Amino acid sequence: MAADRYRRLAGTAPGRFLTRRLGLPQPEELVRWTPEQPLLDGKLLVLSAGGARRTSALCALLARTGMDVVRSEARDPAVVVLDAFGVATVEDLATVHAALHPVVGSVRASGRVVVIGATPSDGDPEQAAVQVALEGFVRSLAKELGRGRTAQLVRLAAGGPGAGGPAGDPAVAAAESTLRFLISPKSAYVNGQVVQLSPVEGGVAVDDWERPLAGRTALVTGAARGIGAAVATALARDGAQVVCVDVPQAAEELERTAVRVGGTALALDVTTPEAADRMAEAGPLDVLVHHAGLTRNRRLADMSETAWSAVLDVNLGAVVRTTRALVKSGTLGAGSRIIATSAVAGLAGSAGQTNYATGKAGVAGLVRALAPGLGSYGITVNAIAPGSITTRTTTASPRLVREAGRRMNSLAQSGCPEDVAETAAWLAHPASAAVNGQVVRVCGQSMPGA
Repeated sequence: MAADRYRRLAGTAPGRFLTRRLGLPQPEELVRWTPEQPLLDGKLLVLSAGGARRTSALCALLARTGMDVVRSEARDPAVVVLDAFGVATVEDLATVHAALHPVVGSVRASGRVVVIGATPSDGDPEQAAVQVALEGFVRSLAKELGRGRTAQLVRLAAGGPGAGGPAGDPAVAAAESTLRFLISPKSAYVNGQVVQLSPVEGGVAVDDWERPLAGRTALVTGAARGIGAAVATALARDGAQVVCVDVPQAAEELERTAVRVGGTALALDVTTPEAADRMAEAGPLDVLVHHAGLTRNRRLADMSETAWSAVLDVNLGAVVRTTRALVKSGTLGAGSRIIATSAVAGLAGSAGQTNYATGKAGVAGLVRALAPGLGSYGITVNAIAPGSITTRTTTASPRLVREAGRRMNSLAQSGCPEDVAETAAWLAHPASAAVNGQVVRVCGQSMPGA
């Protein structure tokens, strides 16, 4: 990742003094996953609000992560998980304040706060109101925490808790891969997100949480370099055999990536009529990651039809066509994971990028539309919306533009390709069946589009 000189300066004693006096952002060096540090260092504190509806099952599940789970107030916890599933009245919201107020300020740097909520009820307007109110609470808390700390809301699927432990509580059991991701260093640049979990039939027994994709095949487009290469690397680390796809012009870089991850290279333009058939030859596929992308930045008044169409064809058209064909042919079958790349620019809009934003917003719409139908076959489809991510492309942008983009989020810094890759690995996980139709922003809680 390219050096962030401002962050390094702000981390020195004179820099901290100066940034505080001037009211400037104070980015913290984020703790990211390494083989040597797979977990955050410190205790995991579990609290309850609105009654301990899911607390016992959550404690049993979280204990399996290897962290030290405690129920009483802990000094400087690394992670706080709040069971707010039972919050159903306006009065219950006071218990959220009562639970977190004494401890939230002591959460360690790069720590996590995860609030467990319930799916808003169609039949109980007050319960729906207060569960949606938790969105505003969590997003506001995420902006307050600072020091590299993040906050997320996870909504469990509807249904009553079972008896004892996560095995007796299907809604909690279905959240395991999501909670493991959100409380770990892998989610360093994910902040202020709401993850709605869906009901799932049965579950997937995971024998090896370190290599959950062993024996599975993943295909990643746009894999020659940058974010796509990082995604291929993360999926290979998790055990997948990876087919790396990129345009023929990038064949040399693509081959190097494929060799590095122990996969195979497929030089292919995803917009060509034969693209889906060529991909199907590598199947059957368990994971499909659409990351191939194109930019042709111009204001609409100056944008040619060629620039408009080329960007839409790569960023949206090819995603629609190849997904449809690979599902229809059975190349993507039950249990498959489809992950497409949207962008914060598509959710928020971006001057000079009407073509790009249109395509990326379309990707978000596509996954939401496909999710219910494909979910009935056990296939999940989700999107990742990166914000300011440091890549070769972004480092070539003007310094002022680059610096402004880096600071316009609650973590006051850019992310790195690995942040997007770890999010893709979570969505690709066999145990992530309950995560479907979601658009997850990897943006540090970007101010645009917030």
